[in-house]
Amino acid sequence: MQQLNSLINEARQLTRPHEEEAKRVMQVCNACRYCEGFCAVFPAMTRRLSFSDADIHYLANLCHNCGACLHACQYAPPHEFAITVPQTLAKVRLETWQRYAWPARFGALYRHAGVTSALALTLSLSLFLLLAVALRGGLWHPPLAGDFYQIFPHNLLAILFGGVFGFGLLALIVGVIRFWRGVSGGTPRPPAALEAARHALTLTYLDGGHGEGCNDEDDRYTLRRRRFHHFTFYGFMLCFAATVVATGYHYLLGQPAPYPLLSLPVILGTLGGIGLIIGPAGLLWLNLRRAPLHGDEQQKPLDRAFCLLLLLTSITGLALLAGRDGPLMGALLAVHLGVVMALFLTLPYGKFAHGFYRCAALLKDAIEKRRGK
Repeated sequence: MQQLNSLINEARQLTRPHEEEAKRVMQVCNACRYCEGFCAVFPAMTRRLSFSDADIHYLANLCHNCGACLHACQYAPPHEFAITVPQTLAKVRLETWQRYAWPARFGALYRHAGVTSALALTLSLSLFLLLAVALRGGLWHPPLAGDFYQIFPHNLLAILFGGVFGFGLLALIVGVIRFWRGVSGGTPRPPAALEAARHALTLTYLDGGHGEGCNDEDDRYTLRRRRFHHFTFYGFMLCFAATVVATGYHYLLGQPAPYPLLSLPVILGTLGGIGLIIGPAGLLWLNLRRAPLHGDEQQKPLDRAFCLLLLLTSITGLALLAGRDGPLMGALLAVHLGVVMALFLTLPYGKFAHGFYRCAALLKDAIEKRRGK
């Protein structure tokens, strides 16, 4: 407990310098306004004459980190002003997630999440479940026709995984509500909500403000990052839809799993799994290539851990689908469930949070534009 308290105090002490630097950067940008036609950050910036902490938190989460402003800026390094908008706002963005996290003590987990901890968690959970399968009847068993519930009972899986996912979702929602109140988000109206949803679903601001895309390792524009984000997001949503449909089949239609290969849950899950291979693998590749000034180097382990867990979830899920009629189905199921549980445990205090906070920032931006300056 003392170590956790010291981590929290350390995070709070680091917050102020990042916020003050962001205020300095925004003041310079507000005087220059060369990038005013770029992403939503700069029009939102021009609606302010000064910047409070709440303004900085809002603008940091509105930033999509496309990198276009860095290469357009005449005051970027090696200029003495050293204006690096993507990197500066990325540092503040992590601090806002820590500040508004719920429960508050868990906010320090953002700073210490990474590839090593994610892999260690995944390995330990998978080994535990493999041991459980071995004790129940062995890792090699007669074909079970894809009936997962002969390995782990349905109610046990529903309670464990539903409970963990539900807590993660609750923690993120409470955190975003605290963020919304902290930045004085206002009252959403249907037109503003629809506009924010459109920008979120199409990733409008990953086009660099000119439609040609983001900057990755240099000043060349590319739409790769936007496309890989789309594969990731819609792949995840298809997998979620597959789970929802399967739940409806089970409870409403009285049709428990397994389902045929051409059934709706399997088709949705397969398409989602393919998306979650292409998207996270591409984002992981881009993360390894991105220039240091395009983001916060200290957050790269956080980014990579999330991409890696999504990628492993998809690979093990598709492997389970391919081998569900074989004698190793129990072992494949144990490994897949271990990866999924690790993903669920890290969701509320990992990179997954950026989608929730960014949607809230987009909604505030849509509300502000209707108010004027």
